[in-house]
Amino acid sequence: MELSCKSQYALLALIELATHYHDPEPKQVRQISAQHNIPDRYLEQLLATLRRCGIVRSQRGSKGGYYLAKEPGKITLFDVVNSLEGLEPEASTQNSCLNTVESAIIWEVWQEAEHKANAVLQKYTLKDLCEQRDARQQKDIMYYI
Repeated sequence: MELSCKSQYALLALIELATHYHDPEPKQVRQISAQHNIPDRYLEQLLATLRRCGIVRSQRGSKGGYYLAKEPGKITLFDVVNSLEGLEPEASTQNSCLNTVESAIIWEVWQEAEHKANAVLQKYTLKDLCEQRDARQQKDIMYYI
């Protein structure tokens, strides 16, 4: 499994929104895109998808922008990545053209790997990412005399 640019950009934008969750005004796309070097139009498309999935809300107008629809501690990484990539396990069975014992074993192992990866994504929230970022930034601060 690999983290796509789409999911990575979305998570960067959502961390930004989570950081400013208590701010009264929404964050504008151009602010987020400039800070994280994400193309404006692409970010707008990602946020529109996340809005349709109920992860962010938007406000129109000259002071419009985006903000989280729920508290950062209630939005898991699974919610985000699933909204963009579709991680929900499919009800389909293994590929019928590979009807061998070996292919069944491979399919079962792949299903287990997907299940465990999804469990990890469900374990972490946007709040967790913000806390990890803050802890890392504190650790990186050096004082000079």
